[in-house]
Amino acid sequence: MVSEPLSYDDVLRAAETIRGRVRRTPLLDGSDLVPGLALKAELFQSTGSFKVRGVTNRLAALSADERRHGVAGASAGNHAIALAWGAAREDLACTVFSWSAASPFKLDRARSLGAQVDTEADDPGGAFARLDEHLATTGAALVHPFDDPLVIAGQGTVGLEIHEDAPGADVVVVPVGGGGLIAGIATAVAPRGVRVIGVEPVGSAALLPALDAGEPVDVVPRTIASGLDAPFTGRNALAACRVAGVEVVTVPDEAIVEAMRRLYADAKLACEPAGAAAVAAVLNGLVAGDSIVAVVSGGNVGADIASDILAGR
Repeated sequence: MVSEPLSYDDVLRAAETIRGRVRRTPLLDGSDLVPGLALKAELFQSTGSFKVRGVTNRLAALSADERRHGVAGASAGNHAIALAWGAAREDLACTVFSWSAASPFKLDRARSLGAQVDTEADDPGGAFARLDEHLATTGAALVHPFDDPLVIAGQGTVGLEIHEDAPGADVVVVPVGGGGLIAGIATAVAPRGVRVIGVEPVGSAALLPALDAGEPVDVVPRTIASGLDAPFTGRNALAACRVAGVEVVTVPDEAIVEAMRRLYADAKLACEPAGAAAVAAVLNGLVAGDSIVAVVSGGNVGADIASDILAGR
């Protein structure tokens, strides 16, 4: 079900709610990669990704009854870490549903923060099905990784900060998984005439076909960028993207891997593959603009994967 359309005021309210609870991340010079490029460094956010913004905004709205029953979500890792972190700060029980091939590094971080992590599902779709069963039997409050309006509004605060730090930017490039981040950012910056371009891995493109179809399309994600492997685009996220006129391009895993290496070598940013997707599109000439901001969305990656990628293995 789609809620009322997300508004710029929703993002402003989220900014007030999360102020002082999460970090205000820097906008860095990325001209060593591409002249005139700026990098929104969400890998420096609490828990290593933008996800804490939406989680913090959603948890602030929980009722007393919802708090008694705890919270639950589904995630490949970054939302799991953020939800565990937020729940621990508010003394809430937390259960996360993931899948057998999800990042052990990320899920171990969620466990270390106190979350119960279920990896019985074979794939993202199965994790969401197990989450639905859990919600029905326990009464836990859902904190959706990308399709709750409060979560989307929280992610949109990234866009507010970009506009404050780079008011002349004409293009913002955003990695896309389930669509929550790009929907929030677009809601914040598109009304000011800024183009918003989403970047999806070729093997995990859910937003592009959803925009064409006018509704979410189920996909079977296959990509090295585990933070972008959502099995569908959320309906609320899709609605916000359509209103904002979001554009989408796709990049192969090889381009993401090369962008991750370039970010490490030239910008000194140790990001995860998903965090490099926006820069991959810029490096490959898929994005044009006079002043481009690329969101580096996260930095949670196991040492084994990072070392293999950086060493070219």
